[in-house]
Amino acid sequence: MKNVLTQLKWFIGLALLQALILNQMHIGGYATPFPYIYFILKFHSRASRNELLLWAFFMGLIMDMFSDTVGMNAASLTCLAFFRTPILQMITFRDLDEDFEPCVKMVGLAPFFRYVLLSSLLFCILYVTLDTFSFFNWPVLIFRVLTSTLTTLFCIMGFEYMWRKKV
Repeated sequence: MKNVLTQLKWFIGLALLQALILNQMHIGGYATPFPYIYFILKFHSRASRNELLLWAFFMGLIMDMFSDTVGMNAASLTCLAFFRTPILQMITFRDLDEDFEPCVKMVGLAPFFRYVLLSSLLFCILYVTLDTFSFFNWPVLIFRVLTSTLTTLFCIMGFEYMWRKKV
């Protein structure tokens, strides 16, 4: 029960942060941070794929309702949840039968950084491509993906640093 309450706190907190503050922020007109993907990245390694997909879909749906983005967040976040386990296996080289929470303390700084980088890159590629819905201007598309990935990475590593200091 405690785990579900903790997940609901993170869900509500990250959803409100994204919807009320970060959706209004477009750094340089290109970069938008998406730290709410941290919610999916922090699930324990033994979380079932169905559980991840449901949480991701509902988080994406809430973000779509606040952002008026017609399913782009739900699709991108659900896809990220689907590929989370293979990315985690590829990065950590650990057996996922162990029950661990992906964090700097458990997997180390470099593997966690790579895990967050690949996950946020995948999410940003999907989201920005769906948002743009055109491959006409490649340089702008690539620039938006890279800047959004970097700002998301910066936010998530900041959360991880604050969480590590708190615990």
